[in-house]
Amino acid sequence: MGKNILLVDDEADIRKSLGGILGDEGFEVRGAANGAGAFAAIEEETPDLVILDIWMDGYEQGLEVLQRLRDEHPYLPVVMISGHGNVETAVKSTKMGAFDFIEKPLSYEKVLLTVNHALDYHRLSEDNLILRNRTAKRFQLTGKSPAMLAMKKQLEVVAPTNAWVLITGENGTGKELIAHTIHRLSRRAERPLVEVNCAAIPEELIESELFGHEKGAFTGANSQKRGKFDLASNSTLFLDEIGDMSPKTQAKILRILQEQKFERVGGNKTITVDVRVIAATNKDLEEEIEKGNFRQDLYYRLNVIPVNAPPLRERREDIPLLIQDFLEEFSRENATEMKRISDAALEALMAMDWPGNVRELKNTVERLVIMTPGRVIESVSPLNAGREALPAAGADLSEIMDADSFREAKSRFEREYLKAKLAEHDGNVSATAEAIGLDRTSLHKKMKALGIMGER
Repeated sequence: MGKNILLVDDEADIRKSLGGILGDEGFEVRGAANGAGAFAAIEEETPDLVILDIWMDGYEQGLEVLQRLRDEHPYLPVVMISGHGNVETAVKSTKMGAFDFIEKPLSYEKVLLTVNHALDYHRLSEDNLILRNRTAKRFQLTGKSPAMLAMKKQLEVVAPTNAWVLITGENGTGKELIAHTIHRLSRRAERPLVEVNCAAIPEELIESELFGHEKGAFTGANSQKRGKFDLASNSTLFLDEIGDMSPKTQAKILRILQEQKFERVGGNKTITVDVRVIAATNKDLEEEIEKGNFRQDLYYRLNVIPVNAPPLRERREDIPLLIQDFLEEFSRENATEMKRISDAALEALMAMDWPGNVRELKNTVERLVIMTPGRVIESVSPLNAGREALPAAGADLSEIMDADSFREAKSRFEREYLKAKLAEHDGNVSATAEAIGLDRTSLHKKMKALGIMGER
């Protein structure tokens, strides 16, 4: 069935002729002679688009109908038509929310073009709204524990301001989710959040990544590149793992943060930006300052509003809600029927320590969904499947001391250490990497070099 168009015009000939043209193009057209008839038709069935005449029983009536449509159906596209149009009328109607304005006598080619453009625009707007809702749900903070409720209340107060925020917390506690929540609730939410993982970018490239570079600034710079600060202007910049940034870069970024001005690598043009900064770390920055690893002035600049992400062990009552979220997510991603979890399995999961926090819980639930053949996860026994195949941990210290060289001793120690950590995390490489402070790729390479993967 074609798109449903409501044609509102007090001239029956216009309704008949324009309705016939649109009908020939595959649209389903209904007519109304005035505003009252239009709203009666909308109450019966909401159209995909309204074509509305301005001049109906008085000059203002069409605009009054438009205003009511905007109030009651803000996402419904409206195309205005009039035989007494002028620039002032066109401007007024578009300012009130009309998609376009067409003068009579109507050019049917222009009407069809405008109708199709309006419907395409409306479809894109709906798609964008759906994506926004999905994104909002993806970055939703789940939990009703006292710790979570207190943090959510803090975020509601902080988010609408331009205050900078420093998020601290253990690995896997959801610091990224908190950053996205702050941005989504801020006045900068119309622009995307720009993220930088300070730990993942090599020191020699981080300046180019943050500030951009000009063409020819260095070997391989074949074109100009905008940096993250530039991209985040009038938006929010999220500096994740800020505690892993090198002292050299800390000094440069402090100046940029204070002045909101910078030059691209290889350039001399000063670029001014308006950036809100959210930073996150799993390190104790005050302790890092004492060790000489983090600048005190940068810490005070970032730590305007401190937010602490509570570990899962301090909000165990949120575990059932989190598990339900994960079950729904896995079902949606795999287009399968959602599995349920028994009371016994839920009780067992709530009793666990969760050193990897919410991220570890999510990985565990995913493993249970995959390893449980039925519709109900009756127990956590699938978590133990394959444990016997994991490499044994706990080498005798004498084996390390008997090594012929420091290199060999180091290799043996690394081997046994990684075997033990993998065993602690049921062989989950991602969880192990997170726990020991390595990225997943580096851990894979190390395991391969030490022959651990072969043993598994």
